Amino acid sequence: MDTDFGVLPSAADMRAYVAGVVDRLTERNRLPFDYSVASLRLVDFMVDGVRRGRPEVAQVAGLLQGLGAYTGEVMVRRAGAQWADFGPQQRKLFGQPVGVRMPDGRVWNPLGKVLNRFELGGPEESVQRLYLLLHGRARRTADPRAACGR
Repeated sequence: MDTDFGVLPSAADMRAYVAGVVDRLTERNRLPFDYSVASLRLVDFMVDGVRRGRPEVAQVAGLLQGLGAYTGEVMVRRAGAQWADFGPQQRKLFGQPVGVRMPDGRVWNPLGKVLNRFELGGPEESVQRLYLLLHGRARRTADPRAACGR
């Protein structure tokens, strides 16, 4: 699997970027990257699998970036978040150029969370757990199209 997903775009182009990541991750395998909360478990499993080989971060940075972007897109589609470009102070704090802003204004760093999962491991670094404990999620909508990410 080619793990170079290119340069991370600005917030405005993240949805298209993530669609490309999903296309590349699923072109040879039937992986269930369906933007569901359950699919975040697959992100955890993939990061754990990569960790077992003990590569340097630089060797897998593209894959981790892609998985982090996917995690953020799940937050956008399922929790009502929006992609946000980080300002200079947030970039310094989070070590990433983009993140997500929740409906209540809180900012989260899903790309950094995936990197933490790789570097630290353990259940406290789970991206699925991050989502399940996420503060500031939008309330569920009655419109079934919203649940499909349309």
